[in-house]
Amino acid sequence: MTRKQKRLAGIGFIALVLAVAVGLVLVALRDEIVFFYSPTEIIQEQKAKSGQRFRLGGLVKSASVKKEGTTNSFVITDTNSEIEVSYTGILPDLFREGQGVVAEGVLNSSSVFIADSVLAKHDETYMPKEVADSLKKQGYWQQNPDEDSKSK
Repeated sequence: MTRKQKRLAGIGFIALVLAVAVGLVLVALRDEIVFFYSPTEIIQEQKAKSGQRFRLGGLVKSASVKKEGTTNSFVITDTNSEIEVSYTGILPDLFREGQGVVAEGVLNSSSVFIADSVLAKHDETYMPKEVADSLKKQGYWQQNPDEDSKSK
């Protein structure tokens, strides 16, 4: 084998090892990727399938929160569509009706979202970016007066 052939074989071997490493990383991350959807995207556009893990975001509908033992149920809305959510556990302290929330879990065959984590906004001005973007698309977004003064 000539020197040039050895060099090409070495480069080919390194490229093969790199391609296998990238492939393994992509396969490992495939199960970790969680998409964000609004209720309208789930109901009308059917972007998520039953049993698929994703994040659901929107506003907690007024008068929809019910508690039975450690199981909480409530409705997440984006003002166009609504999805019932069931969550077993303690809700965050800042969880309230009419507030922005992001829940992570799966949609069951009865179209009830079974959440295994619920994230609520951390102060009176914060809304998760995904929820704000979804509400802006729906035409519901009301910009905070403080944000108006910051953007000028």
